Parts: sequence; C-alpha cells; structure tokens
Amino acid sequence: MRISVAILCALVAVQVALLAAPAEANELTVGYYAKKCKGVENIIKWHVIKALKQNRRTGAALVRLLFHDCFVRGCDASVLLDASYENPRPEKGAPVNIGLAAFDLLEEIKAAVEKRCPGVVSCSDILIYAARDAGSILSNGHVHFDVPAGRLDGFVSNADEAQKELPDSTFTVQQLIDNFAAKNFTIEELVILSGAHSIGAGHCSSFTGRLTAPPEQITPAYRDLLNYKCHQGPDPDVVNNIRDEDYATVARFMPGFVSRVRKISDFMDNTYYHNSLAKIVTFNSDWQLLTHTEARSKVHEYADNATLWDVDFGDSMVKLSKLPMPAGSKGEIRTKCSSINHRLY
Repeated sequence: MRISVAILCALVAVQVALLAAPAEANELTVGYYAKKCKGVENIIKWHVIKALKQNRRTGAALVRLLFHDCFVRGCDASVLLDASYENPRPEKGAPVNIGLAAFDLLEEIKAAVEKRCPGVVSCSDILIYAARDAGSILSNGHVHFDVPAGRLDGFVSNADEAQKELPDSTFTVQQLIDNFAAKNFTIEELVILSGAHSIGAGHCSSFTGRLTAPPEQITPAYRDLLNYKCHQGPDPDVVNNIRDEDYATVARFMPGFVSRVRKISDFMDNTYYHNSLAKIVTFNSDWQLLTHTEARSKVHEYADNATLWDVDFGDSMVKLSKLPMPAGSKGEIRTKCSSINHRLY
C-alpha cells in the first residue's frame, strides 16, 4: 500500500511539473496532433460547420476571438477564462472586448475533444483551428491556411492588460501602426487583418464619433443610416459591412446601394476595402487607414485584387497564431476552456 501511494505521489508530481512547463518549450508544428489525437481537426470542423449553419455570425465571432486572444499574452486562450480567484477581472470583461462571443461553442468542442483524447489538445489550439475553419467557410474556401499547433493554455487573464494591448476602434492611424508594430506586424499586415471587418458586427458605443463625423470622413447618407440604427435601443450592434444590412434600411437611406446588399451575410471577402474607399465603414480606425500614404495604397491594392487578399489574409492569420506567450510563462492543457485546472495559490 505504501509503495502504491509513493508511486501515485510521484506520478502526480510529474504531471504537475509537465502542466507547469514553460510555454515556449512547445515547438509549433503543422500536423502536431496527427498521432497524439487522430481526427481532432475533423471533430472541430464538424462542430464549426454545424454552428455556422445555425448562425453564420458565429464564424465572425471565432475569427475575432482569435485576434483578441493572440494580441494579449500570445495565443494562450486567456480570453476564454471566466472570472475566478486567480483572475478576478479576466480579459473578456475589458471594454475593448465588448461583444465577444462563441464561448459556448468552444466549450462544446473542447468537451468533444476531451472525450476522444483526454488532456491532449489545448483550448488555444482548438480556438485557432476553429477560427481557421470559420474563415474558410465564410469565404467559400478562398481563405484557408495550415495551422501549426502545440500550444499550451495560459494561467493569467487580466482585463486591464487586454485594454492596454488591443487596438481600439477610436485609434488614429499612427496609434494603430504603433500598436501593430509592438507585435511585429507591418503596416501592410495592419491593413490585411483589418479586412476581417467585412464580416461581423460592432456595438454603437464603439463608433459614437462616426455619428457626427464630417463628410470628408464618412458618407453623409451612411452616417444617417448609422444614427438611425444606433437609436433603436441601448447600445445596439450594427453590421460591419453595409452589404449585410437589411434591405429596407439601405433602401431608405442609400437607395443607390441596394443592388449590392448580399443575400448571404457575413461573407468574408475584399468588400471591406471597397467600402473603406467609399467611406462607408463603421469604425474610426477603418477610416483612418485612408489618412496614411502606405496604408491607403494597400487599401487600393486589396480592393483591386480579391485573390491577393485571400492569400495574404491567410498568411497573416498564421503569423498571428504564432504570437508567443510572455517569456517564462507557464501553461497547461485545460480540461475546460473557461477555467484553469487547479488553484495556483
């Protein structure tokens, strides 16, 4: 009996040591789970397809979650953590993270993966696979990329850190450039990743300044449309892409645009750049790209070449997915994405 207890204690000690291993020790590789958890990518994709059949907006939520996770402490699923003793004010509570969604879907996927391969696949890898699949579905397969995997899930999640690290919709172009440069992203990559605003929606509180912006910054008819939508309730959300707006509203405020209203919403493509040049984008940060020579030239480039944007967006998402956790950080493979496995104190 004593021997069994000793062996058990040793195994527990080894397990704790492995879970607390430095996150940078894991080298990211494509096909990381080929032998560790066969078929995991198919499991994730099945759940994503099912969710998007019910609501395509969930796909936009997954793409946004990936960005908001990786830009803070690297890709460690810290944005998925709920409030706890260790993290009383987690990232998801930051004002800049208003409207984040798809948390329940990721928990559903995690449960299915745990059933197949307990303690093997991290939530951070699941999020990246899911965002990749969502982008592929929303673009009709035009945006696709291989996911290098092998990440660990972090222990730390702080709303103040998220507010400090993430770009805000009110930023000037120089603030955006500096923010992206801090993560080693170029002006071109800033413009590329901004193209994800061809899908999804934003809360009116995120673009209040646009409701009174002058004509040189926003088309007056579109400004009137936004004012109308934003007075429908307390801080309602409005689609990022006017092509996803309801037909009646577009006909009322911008009748000349009704032929461009899409029958299928949340289609990921280069229409963001066409909208940007026409000054019919929601966020100040979107319009700001036109105020910088290099950024504006890239907006024109991607408006003219949809295929180029598809490829470059996929490449930028891979680069985004490789943002590391802070040096010396510890990680684990969570059993549930919303909580760490054990108390740290």
